[in-house]
Amino acid sequence: MDTASSRAIAHVNSSWAIPQLRQGLSAAIDRSGPVLGVGEVTSTTVPSDAKYDHLALVVATSGSTGKSKEVALSGDALLASARATHTYLGAKEGDIWSLLLPTNHIAGMNVITRSLELKSELVDITQAATFTAVVPTQLHRALNGDQQLLEHLKSTRAILVGGAPLSTDLRKASEDAGLTIVTTYGMSESCGGCVYNGAPLPGVKIEINDGRIAIQGPTLAIGYLHSPDDFLQNGWYITSDLGRFEGERLIVEGRADDVIISGGEKISLGTITEFLNQRFAPQEFIAFAIPDSEWGQGLAIASNGAMNQDEVKTALKTQFGSHCAPKLLCHIPELPKTSLGKPDRKKLSESFGRLPS
Repeated sequence: MDTASSRAIAHVNSSWAIPQLRQGLSAAIDRSGPVLGVGEVTSTTVPSDAKYDHLALVVATSGSTGKSKEVALSGDALLASARATHTYLGAKEGDIWSLLLPTNHIAGMNVITRSLELKSELVDITQAATFTAVVPTQLHRALNGDQQLLEHLKSTRAILVGGAPLSTDLRKASEDAGLTIVTTYGMSESCGGCVYNGAPLPGVKIEINDGRIAIQGPTLAIGYLHSPDDFLQNGWYITSDLGRFEGERLIVEGRADDVIISGGEKISLGTITEFLNQRFAPQEFIAFAIPDSEWGQGLAIASNGAMNQDEVKTALKTQFGSHCAPKLLCHIPELPKTSLGKPDRKKLSESFGRLPS
């Protein structure tokens, strides 16, 4: 093994074709080549620390609040994630994955790892596949006019859906169209999805710690590159997500930092968004926060369609109480989202700024 090259970080970019991605990730996992960096990774070398000896992949987190971090994932964690996924799906060697997700996130890199583990080719939307992974936005487009994507999804045995919450209506519409949906929950720190359809993958344990979801298992990251902070608490990774159990099934209730305080009342932006998207489907909504001189923070609503503002306000007040009456409603033809289909609330908050007092 070339130790010098394995301790360098090669930055993946959009010019890398699938064969180069497969070769690079395979070499990173078996340590015959450099570590790969995806997303906005700025580090060029790996720290001289024994805990990074098996490092294979560095993923820059998007960081909804504050500075982006570089998540360090070992080859063992990547393989553990792929193998647990295949156990859940009943996959066998030769089954085919299609890559429909960007490779600047852990989700896309996981698809490549899975194809390596099954010793099979990795295909795109133009070929049939056994399995694939998408975000809800792609699923919505497939059911609303993207015929090529829909036919591709129909060719699969199962479709992993993650990156953002999947509404009940969209899941039902997908299943009515003959698609087999598996919802996933996870983040870069857990090597992507580690809970499928509400159940932890083999080897993964889930607890609720003071309202937050806590994860333990072989898919967890080594930590954050160049960070002296402890990554785990007594062997558990404490997420920023709120959750609860219904029987054995994990219910993700939204991010802890997704909750705003308006006039002393807590408001979950994720819960508001999901409610409006279901209540007024197929119109889409994003709830976000704006500074407010009287209330501290104000609830704002953006939609990609024209709104009956009184109807929206009444629906929110009836469902959640008068404190959830929005201070601002706006029509935006193209709602801002991240590359994984998550609502870009930060961009909306920056765009609309402070309301007049």
